[in-house]
Amino acid sequence: MVIEVLFLNLKTINMKKGINKVTLVGHVGDEPKVNNINDTTKVARFPLATNEIFVDKNGVEVQKTEWHTVVAWNKRAGVIENHVRKGDALYVEGKIQTSNWEDKDGNKRKSIEILCDDFLFLSPKNRKTEEE
Repeated sequence: MVIEVLFLNLKTINMKKGINKVTLVGHVGDEPKVNNINDTTKVARFPLATNEIFVDKNGVEVQKTEWHTVVAWNKRAGVIENHVRKGDALYVEGKIQTSNWEDKDGNKRKSIEILCDDFLFLSPKNRKTEEE
């Protein structure tokens, strides 16, 4: 379990700006999809599952899984492309990013993604791969 304590001095924070920070610990749900936008820009996307376990009103233990789309750019995208695999446990830090658009049928659509600022591998380094 990761516990983050944030001490804020309200006199030094510009409250108009606010804070957009996300910390997730979970498992990669599918192989990352990596695209080269051009010669110098790369983007990686992958689903990350986080689990919450609680006891419902009947005393039954329930597990709720929340799926997050994580997006990483450039150097981080390259590391993800080369080292992150489906099932890996990751610690991810970033911010929430929303996008709104209209699909080809004119329907309004919205996506919510986690823009990855940093991540740590939590899975063992010497795991077996499909190639072995």
